[in-house]
Amino acid sequence: MASGEPDLEAGGAYDGLNLSAYDFGERDLADLKLTNCTLADAQLSAVMLQGARFVECRFTRCRFAHADLREAVFIRCNFADPDSHSGVQIAFSQLDQASFTACDLSFADIERTSAWSVAFTDTNLRGARFHRADFARALSPKTIHTAAHFLRCNLELADLSDAILKGCELTGSSLREADLTDADLSGADLKGCDLFQALTAGAKLDGADLRGAEVSGLDLSALGGHDGMKVTLSQTQALLMAMGLDVFAD
Repeated sequence: MASGEPDLEAGGAYDGLNLSAYDFGERDLADLKLTNCTLADAQLSAVMLQGARFVECRFTRCRFAHADLREAVFIRCNFADPDSHSGVQIAFSQLDQASFTACDLSFADIERTSAWSVAFTDTNLRGARFHRADFARALSPKTIHTAAHFLRCNLELADLSDAILKGCELTGSSLREADLTDADLSGADLKGCDLFQALTAGAKLDGADLRGAEVSGLDLSALGGHDGMKVTLSQTQALLMAMGLDVFAD
């Protein structure tokens, strides 16, 4: 820390600090509140930030590893580096019930992280990668609940391959050219989503609600399942054409 800057404490509130040189390693900073603070090239390893609140903070080329971010709140925070086209790295961490509102998480790499009931709202996740992110929680030995919310998010070019998002909410999000290969979106709310040129081979869309979604190019025959999928009458022509059928007016 630079001379004169306070040492952070759990539950403390701080404004306008440059915390790039701060050692977050293994610190207990639960319920911390940061506003308009900056972190660059920071390694946040094994830090406890449960219930923390970040408003208009900037995280440039930062990495969270084994971090506890449960119930943390991020509002209008920027995690992207436009110069290197890289994003934040979050690995082996806990994001359960964390929320991101109007944030820039472009090219974020979220790997092997627990993310049950995480919420992204009006957030830019362009090119983000979710590798073995776990959106499920075992409520009992026989009951597993999956929850995640992506509301009006930009998920263009995002990698959600193999993701288990059963019953999750992605309303109004753009999934253009996103990789949804073998993803389980059974029962998911995809109303108003843009799936143009998304990679959907093997994806399970059983019971998913795609009413109002852009589905041109969505090949039902290549999906892993689509029983009970909800679409509108006006979407059926695009779906049939994607299967190679010639559709004519009556």
